[in-house]
Amino acid sequence: MTPETKARQQIDQKLEQAGWVIQDVKQINLGAAVGVAVREYPTDTGPADYVLFVNRNAVGVIEAKKDSAGENITVTEKQTERYATAVLKWRKDNTPLRFLIEATGQIIRFTDNADPAPRSREIFHFFKPETFAAWLGQPETLRRRLAERMPVLPERNLRDCQISAVTGLEQSLALNKPRALVHMATGAGKTFTAITAVYRLLKFGGAKRILFLVDTRNLGKQAHQEFMAYTPPDDGRKFTELYNVQRLSSPSIDPHAQVCISTIQRMYSILSGEPIDESAEDLSLNEVQQTAAQQKLVRYNPAVPVETFDFIVIDECHRSIYNLWKQVLDYFDASLIGLTATPDKRTFGFFNENIVAEYTYEQSVADGVNVGYDVYEIETDITQKGAELKAKEWVDHRDRATRKKRWSETEEDTAYTGKELDRSVVNVSQIRQVIQAMKTAVETQIFPNRRETPKTLIFAKTDSHADDIINILREVYGQGNAFCKKVTYRAEEDADSILSSFRNDYNPRIAVTVDMIATGTDVKPLEVLLFMRDVRSKGYYEQMKGRGVRSLDGDSLKRVSNSADGAKTRFVLIDAVGVEKSLKTESRPLEKKPGVALKDLLQGVAMGSRDDDTVLSLANRLVRLAKQLDDKAQARIEQASGGVSVAALGKGLIAALDPDAIVQTALATAQAQGKTASEDSLLPAEIDAARAQRVAAACAPFDRPELRDAIDNARREREQLIDHINLDQVTFSGFSEQAEGEARAVIQRFADYIRQHKDEIAALDFFYQQPYQRRALTFAMIEDLHERLSKPPLMLTTERLWSAYARVQAGQVKGSESRRQLTDLISLVRFALGLDGASAELKPFADDVDKRFQTWIFRHNAQRTTAFTTEQTEWLRLMKDHIASSCSIARDDFDYAELADKGGLQRVWQVFSNELDGLMEEMNRELVA
Repeated sequence: MTPETKARQQIDQKLEQAGWVIQDVKQINLGAAVGVAVREYPTDTGPADYVLFVNRNAVGVIEAKKDSAGENITVTEKQTERYATAVLKWRKDNTPLRFLIEATGQIIRFTDNADPAPRSREIFHFFKPETFAAWLGQPETLRRRLAERMPVLPERNLRDCQISAVTGLEQSLALNKPRALVHMATGAGKTFTAITAVYRLLKFGGAKRILFLVDTRNLGKQAHQEFMAYTPPDDGRKFTELYNVQRLSSPSIDPHAQVCISTIQRMYSILSGEPIDESAEDLSLNEVQQTAAQQKLVRYNPAVPVETFDFIVIDECHRSIYNLWKQVLDYFDASLIGLTATPDKRTFGFFNENIVAEYTYEQSVADGVNVGYDVYEIETDITQKGAELKAKEWVDHRDRATRKKRWSETEEDTAYTGKELDRSVVNVSQIRQVIQAMKTAVETQIFPNRRETPKTLIFAKTDSHADDIINILREVYGQGNAFCKKVTYRAEEDADSILSSFRNDYNPRIAVTVDMIATGTDVKPLEVLLFMRDVRSKGYYEQMKGRGVRSLDGDSLKRVSNSADGAKTRFVLIDAVGVEKSLKTESRPLEKKPGVALKDLLQGVAMGSRDDDTVLSLANRLVRLAKQLDDKAQARIEQASGGVSVAALGKGLIAALDPDAIVQTALATAQAQGKTASEDSLLPAEIDAARAQRVAAACAPFDRPELRDAIDNARREREQLIDHINLDQVTFSGFSEQAEGEARAVIQRFADYIRQHKDEIAALDFFYQQPYQRRALTFAMIEDLHERLSKPPLMLTTERLWSAYARVQAGQVKGSESRRQLTDLISLVRFALGLDGASAELKPFADDVDKRFQTWIFRHNAQRTTAFTTEQTEWLRLMKDHIASSCSIARDDFDYAELADKGGLQRVWQVFSNELDGLMEEMNRELVA
């Protein structure tokens, strides 16, 4: 068989799979099907390899080449164009054919001549004839609509960064660029931006269907909720009232769906026909170690043709998606739109360096879209150095799976490092010391004015570690079950309802998670993140930090944290494991490692990895494990697997790959289909199908998450030692050097602003004038200054400024634990300008007013014939308190509740008579100056 003939056979097979009927020119029957491909069709420039007919009309031409011509396939375009413009025999219409295709047995390139500046592109498989019929029925192509028909974006309710992203994306699509990357900081509204773009592509671009790829099933739910909540700017109806949105959870795609939300694991399952358990979609691919051998190979699926989606939006497009799972993306003839807050060089490379919008975390903080953060470090002796349990010590031994304890002596000296904590050994004192240090720091340094614990998220190492943390948290805080909850995929309670309560209700105040809230999940009231696990992936760490960056207005924050004094202005990252300092990699290396973790092999099989390397690696691990486990562990696994032993599971995987057995399965399948076949006549596709059938059956038990957990728990030491003997102690608890540097920068920005704007802001001008030139300082002047300081890009609220001074000049700052008042800005300005001397203290404005009041009233009593009466003194104190909160006192102010309740202006006039106005003027001058 010549290379040309072999290529033609493969082309014929692919055309038939796509629904084309192939005919020789002598047996032409254009009524045989919607799509007919006629071989060697005569034209006035020679016979065309294939002419494509749809509904009896010639619409396209295929130029077929042998596989070795693939490296030079674009040269063939001129030849294809010649046939497309040639005169076809028996055809009355001589207009050029619209669809041009060059094909070998391996690759296919396609050009639509109705596009603006027609450009060929590689496609995974031939289009169906019905697709050509639909395109021919449209007045313009998708690419022409994108280039010429997209209206101006309405900017109402959109942030500048969102406007930039949507317009940048549409400009890229108008130029027919196949891939585009939107880099937007976490919290800047990536999903809202994407839905805005999706809406416009459907309505104005005329897109048929769009795939919205998410990282986990939980993020798919969240995206679906955002689609349901979205109201477009030009229509009062919700998105889901205008377009059908399907969250894929079954093997089929709704033909009426215009948006499909899916994980890439689910999409691979649909294309390959291999079933997938929902639990395989719970874990981010960023957290699963995979090998190059687990690359996902995709074959054509007629039920899901390559033209199913016009666009694929990839939310959080980390490297797992575009390395091992890249073929799933390549399968569809769709433009790829990537969204990420944490790009690395691989991300930029995959998207052809076409960054259509870039909005960094630093920019988002400057704009007030997100909040900044401080790092607070907690170090303990055992976290840093580990400890040793001596032999013959009586301690609890806890079963990993059941958590049942037995009290027993240790058999030998057991030394453990900080990295082994909460794995082979649990030191309860270490957990307690970290939790106690966090509680103390939050209550005395980080949020000293709060009456309730700020919403806090703790990242734990494992589910068991999370349980230990929760038990100690409730004990240290003296709180009940509602105060602290675990939020993981395996939690007993419904994770979605706990997450909703954590986001919207007073309780729980603290959530502990292993993986579920690590990426994407939106909890705006979060103000504290405690890391009790290390993270090596730079991108994953940035996403985890991103849980705290969301800004939130004062009213919304107060709904869940009653004593918050305004909008969320920062969050604090408490680092108890050195996560800020540990070496981070851009992403995990792709090289095959002999030591892929068993849990990752199990997860890989559950997500559809069926390569020999993965299946045999897992089989060998299971066979080896079967020899190491005791009867109880064996029984637990057997129960979880539905009666199959560990050894049998491993042997079943090995047997599934037996070449002889695969051939016998293929022969049995052929016989069942009524075919006569022998070992020599079996086609490669039939053998591949038999292998897939056997391996799928052997891998089916691992779809059960309870079995995967049982095996992984059994693999590790069956018991953890509970070390209650080595007591831990905190060796350092304080803000990091980075936080102190940021505090200095805040103070410097404040000082610079005061200096640069002293002539244009009335409140600053007051302080810069000599005392005899000063006019009265009013509350309106302070409000104006506060508003200017607190809005982006400065974000210098009184709370933030006070905290910064407390961090840098702790010995000179008082009143950090008291609630800030707006008038404290007066003290801050005086302190920054050094009006009271370099050694003066920064004290709340009310404290200064109190001190000046004592001096003033003592002087008055000494000078007066008779001292102020008790009632007069009481009124003067009320007036002083009003000045402390409002800068001044005037007649109108006696209508305020605290003064009106005592009789208001009428009563105070009776008490002081004609002295009142003079006393008010004097107090305003002397108590505020």
